[in-house]
Parts: sequence; C-alpha cells; structure tokens
Amino acid sequence: MSPIVMVLGAVLVIISSIHMLASSRRRNSKASHSDRPDQKAKDVLDIKPLNGLDYKAVEPNQFRPFKPIFHITMALQADSPSELITIDSQYLDRVSHRRQLIAEHGDMVHACLSSGLEAVRELHQFLIRDYLPTRFPTMFRLRDQDRQFDNLVTGRSFPTAAPENVEEAEAALRMLAETVEEDMFLLLGEPEGHRAVAFVCCFPSGFDPSTKVGRLLREIHAPVPSYDKIGPSMERFFSRIEVGKNVKRTNWSMQTHSDLFHYDRHDGHTSEDVLKAEDIDMSKTYARIELQTLSRLPKTRAVLFSFKTYLYPVEDLKKEGLGPQVADAIEGLKTGNAPGMWKYKGAPQWGEPICKYLRAG
Repeated sequence: MSPIVMVLGAVLVIISSIHMLASSRRRNSKASHSDRPDQKAKDVLDIKPLNGLDYKAVEPNQFRPFKPIFHITMALQADSPSELITIDSQYLDRVSHRRQLIAEHGDMVHACLSSGLEAVRELHQFLIRDYLPTRFPTMFRLRDQDRQFDNLVTGRSFPTAAPENVEEAEAALRMLAETVEEDMFLLLGEPEGHRAVAFVCCFPSGFDPSTKVGRLLREIHAPVPSYDKIGPSMERFFSRIEVGKNVKRTNWSMQTHSDLFHYDRHDGHTSEDVLKAEDIDMSKTYARIELQTLSRLPKTRAVLFSFKTYLYPVEDLKKEGLGPQVADAIEGLKTGNAPGMWKYKGAPQWGEPICKYLRAG
C-alpha cells in the first residue's frame, strides 16, 4: 500500500471519529435538554415534609369568606405546591366515607376518558410516589423497592405501578379518592377551551359530577349565573398557569343537612319551597366552604382543579359573633354582579329563617 493511500486512510478514520464524537455529543445534549423540563419541574415542586406530624392533633382550617355583597370573581391567591393536599383530624372519617361512596355510586363519582389516561398516570405517580410519602412521612410510605404504597392510617396498601389503560386509570382514581379528601378534575387545553378529561368527586355540592366529564370549562359552568363575566378570564388564566405556581380560592354556600355527597341542584324544583324556622334544625345546618386549588402537571401540562370541603355549623359561627356578618353575606347574594346566585345557591328555601337565627340575640 502506498504512503499516500495510508495517509488518506488515516485522515478518513480521524474525520469519522470526529463526526461520531460530535453526533454523540449532539444526542447527549438533546437527551439532556429533554430531561431538563422534568428536572426543572422537580425543582419547582419541592415538597416540604411535615416530619413528626400527628394528624389527629391538627384542627381543620377555619375559613370565613363572608362579604356583605356577592361579586362573582376568581379571587385567586398564590399557594405553595406543598399545600396541594391538606390533612387534619377529620382525615380517617372522611376517607372511609369516600371509600363507601365509591362502592355505592361508582361511575357517578369518578371517570377517565381515553384522552385523560396520561394525565391520570402522571397525577397518580406524582401523588403516591413523590408527594404523599414526602409531605406526610408519618402517614404514608413506600416499600418493596418503591413498588408498594402503604397508607399507615387506614392500613390499606396499593401497588405503585402506573395505570396502562382507562380501566386501570379509573382504579387509580378510586385509590386516590380513598387516600386523600380532595376531589379532583383534570382538564386539557384545546383550541375550543379546556376540557375535563378525568375526575374523582365524592363530595359534590349541588351537581352531578358525572355530567361534567368530557365538557369544556364554559359548558361545565353553564348553570352558574353571570359566569360569562369571568369565563374568558378563566380560560386565559388556565392557559397561563405555570408548573409550581399553584393558586387557591374559596367558595361558600349553606346547607340544612350534614351530607357531604349532595348532587341535587340547589336551584332545582324544590328551591322555591320556603322552609319555616321550625322546619330547620340549626344544629344540623352548616356553612359549606370549599378550598379550591389550581395547579399544572409538568409532563402532560394538564390543569388540576382540586378542592377540599369543610362544613362549619352555623351555631359555631353565631357563637364566634359572626351571625350578623354571615346573615349579611346570605342576603348579599341578591346584590352585586351576579344576583342569580340567590336562587342558584338555594337561598329562597333557607335564607330567611337562617338569617333570622343568625341575627337573634
């Protein structure tokens, strides 16, 4: 072989090696770049553990969002990813009740569309692998090389494998429903708006949750009086929610029973049947308040709308000296920018006797 051919061969080998090295670096760089969103998301979803927590000693939050004039507004406040799930002394009773409701009502309280499978997978994996064992280490743990999730309060255990189909996704939703108190709707953005693709809702207030899956945000809120005043703003906000930038708000109503599972419309056919004072047991009458949270899942970009329900006896509100304030808020449903709220929340039934009770000396 001539020296020239040998030199050319060596040059070709060097060029080929350089090309392979450059290609490898590009592939590694691309892979590294594709991993960055997950790492960044993990950083912003830093969950602060509640070490040594005794949930039985935690009093439920006390929300008092009563204003004299009702205005329909988003009224959002910043929230921490660590606060996504709230647990207090009512936990065991509540999740046990939820397990019973799932057994009794099935598809009415949970569902997953095929388009929601990936979002349910992500939510399931985040909650049982990352969030719950980290945030509440005295209540939840992973074992068997992270293949098993244990609820140390209920004694229930579940495999941590991600759901692979819609049937398994619905099973995952049932598992989440009996593990946390928060009800959850997952929504995906489309050109027409945000659509609910999966849900678990054991504590509805005046609506059938199974009628909401598959619907757009504006369709879900169609019965809400004056929703058009905030509908476009909500769509824009849902589109702009950033991972790790959770927000929260509260919503309130009144009820003359202790049922957490209440799917009959407040403004249904019985809403004009005015109750007399003697027909209402004030010891079983409550202000029902939802702590609602909006957040975004990092991978699927699904929006998670979750809410926890609190029941506060009106007797306690009166003892706190808030009777007149709550009464003003009830009557304030007639005023403001959404006067239809008076009927929508069922106030024609109970408004007058409850207000009279709250203002009595």
